[in-house]
Amino acid sequence: MATSLHIVVSGLAGTYPLGGMFWHYVQFVQGLRRLGHEVLYVEDTGRWCYSPYNMTFVESARENATIIDRQLRRLDPELGMCWHYRDAADVVHGRSWDDVCHFCQSADLFINISASALLRDEYLACQRLVFVDTDPLYTQASIPDYVAGVIEPSLRLGVESLLRHDVFFTYGENVGREDCLVPRDLIAWHPIRQPLLLDAYRAHGIPCEARRRRLTTVGSWGPAESHTKVRGALYYGKSVEFSRFLELPVRSTLPLEVAWSGQAPIETMETHGWHIRDGHEVSRDPWDYWDYLARSWAEWSVAKQGYVASRCGWLSDRSASYLALGVPAIVQDTGASTPTDRGLIAFGTLDEAVSAIDRVATRPRLHSQAALEIAREYFGSDKVLSQMLEQVFAT
Repeated sequence: MATSLHIVVSGLAGTYPLGGMFWHYVQFVQGLRRLGHEVLYVEDTGRWCYSPYNMTFVESARENATIIDRQLRRLDPELGMCWHYRDAADVVHGRSWDDVCHFCQSADLFINISASALLRDEYLACQRLVFVDTDPLYTQASIPDYVAGVIEPSLRLGVESLLRHDVFFTYGENVGREDCLVPRDLIAWHPIRQPLLLDAYRAHGIPCEARRRRLTTVGSWGPAESHTKVRGALYYGKSVEFSRFLELPVRSTLPLEVAWSGQAPIETMETHGWHIRDGHEVSRDPWDYWDYLARSWAEWSVAKQGYVASRCGWLSDRSASYLALGVPAIVQDTGASTPTDRGLIAFGTLDEAVSAIDRVATRPRLHSQAALEIAREYFGSDKVLSQMLEQVFAT
């Protein structure tokens, strides 16, 4: 696309100032800038933000705004002038509100990632509103009840806000297909993958011989009873799926390590042979987070139970980052179509997980090279974001 666009991108990089969240959202911003577009990053959720210093949620984002400003400037000094953060106390950080309003009046797109933005009238002045769903099934869960007229009042506003957008993308590449259980009501969803700044990853890679002989991942542990209901069926989170593979360490040829946030049953896991790290410790800084991933032999990870059961085709931004660092990823099968023979291997059962680990343990360089090739083919920001913009203006 030859024309330079004015684009607003919303996200949660300041609300949760941790390594994975930073890269999740900021790679959209920087990727679009590299395509020649003028981009403003806006964080305006109306929510309290997580303080990594106090390890709890706080109303004021003063500390978080300082963190994100420092991180953005480290990535690219020009990004220091390209962000705005309105916190839960309505205090503005970064670019002024007048600047934001002026930018939106001429903006071609407002890209709302993860339903992160309050849709103020000023944002609605942008020519087109684009929604990027990063949590397939859970995002669409309330729509069938909305269509049937039986939705709970507390959920109605979320669906109505979703429907105000013009074009819809999802990390669930199978959404809309007959064999996928994610609701298709009211919305035509287009698949999208996490855009990656491949050159930045390349500069941060570590040779195979310098890596730890250990499988790792970073995740958030939610209560086992927490669930989402879709057309009467209950779908749970990651903890339910993890329990299916609790015995894996005793059969694995490589040690397994998980960096958890949340209230994970650490003692039970350690009893079964898992090595546990503090998720906040390894992801407090975006580059430290990359370093933790890059020094791993491979990733091993489960997915939310809803992703697995719905066959939505989700692959995490974290797994994509492992691949771009040349680190193979062994991930639970959700129906994604990306290659799963070398570099990226999907498993559904305990036996399949064991087999995948054996393969990666014995041929690290082959799987490392394959991981890099998959990242280049499927996740490069130029390709992913160019295709997204083409789809936006073809709709």
